[in-house]
Amino acid sequence: MAQIDIRAAVLRVDVAGRPPVSRLDLPPEDLGFAGARLGTADNATTGRFMGQNFVTEEVTATPETALEAMQKIVASGAKLVVTLADDETTVALADAAGEGVMVFNARARGDALRGEQCRANLFHTAPSRAMLADALAQFLVWKKWGEWFLIEGSHPGDKAMAGAYRRAATKFGAEIVEERVFEDTGGARATDSGLVQIQAQIPSFTQRAEDHDVVVAADETGLFAAYLPYHTWEPRPVAGSAGLRPMSWHPAMEMWGGTQFQSRFEKLANRPAREEDYQVWLALRAVGEAATRTGSAEMAVLRDYMLSDQFQLGAFKGQPLTWRDWDGQLRQPILLGSGPIVATVSPQAEYLHQVSQLDTLGIDRPETTCKIER
Repeated sequence: MAQIDIRAAVLRVDVAGRPPVSRLDLPPEDLGFAGARLGTADNATTGRFMGQNFVTEEVTATPETALEAMQKIVASGAKLVVTLADDETTVALADAAGEGVMVFNARARGDALRGEQCRANLFHTAPSRAMLADALAQFLVWKKWGEWFLIEGSHPGDKAMAGAYRRAATKFGAEIVEERVFEDTGGARATDSGLVQIQAQIPSFTQRAEDHDVVVAADETGLFAAYLPYHTWEPRPVAGSAGLRPMSWHPAMEMWGGTQFQSRFEKLANRPAREEDYQVWLALRAVGEAATRTGSAEMAVLRDYMLSDQFQLGAFKGQPLTWRDWDGQLRQPILLGSGPIVATVSPQAEYLHQVSQLDTLGIDRPETTCKIER
């Protein structure tokens, strides 16, 4: 049997910025790439029996060099590219790749990427903001915590996430009783006097809010949300960007074979898996599964199979994952993590759907603004 090479690349676009609030959240040097290495190794397990050889290139770039990096990847012959970039860069990279290349978005959460800015060659293993917000809303409403105090940051990503929470509240019958904006005024967040300032600032900021069941934080920038637990004026649970957080993966996930994934990843990378690692792993495993089932390395064949009713991907989440053919989003359960544990998994059992319960999370087919025929 002649060996077929299936070449992919992972393109990570690094942006210089302020460090995270906690040094525990500093990104590892192999962020995303470790997930790619595990996905490539998993694909090779079956691929060697099928005469398929999976090769993955790891590329880092800046926003200024990202398009050039994509052009080099495509020129090298790779037809599968996994990107770790922001919303704007992700769209530009998909356009630069061209129709003959499948681009898998493993970071950007923008709903517009799955809507009016969708691309025929762009698929998403990163969950959208709408999916994350819906997952949290389902659980909060199930808990009968239906009155929310929404605090959003002042950056565009924060505002977009806040919009997703407003949509989720309307969708599932919660009420946002008050909204406030936490302005980014610059300055150091981790200084010798920082704890004293936070201990005074956050209670004052949250004082005299309307009666509420839970504080929902929309802070993609990572400016303030981590300080909300134990500092709010009223003793209320915190959810969203801190406290109970919706996420694609959690390092404590053990159900449905998750322990096996965690242990293999930790052996390979000497650290717990992060969301970006899992989302890159999903992209490469989806390709590997399609290649195994079809016996092909042709992009058109792999793409058609992934979008068909036959495709299913086992991903340690209790049910097979499939693609939405209207916007290229991978359907998947969302974990709600609280500190060192997974508190629950959405969709919650009470929320039903005529096609897939997973379509209760995010933008459903009748709502989509994506106009591309896949």
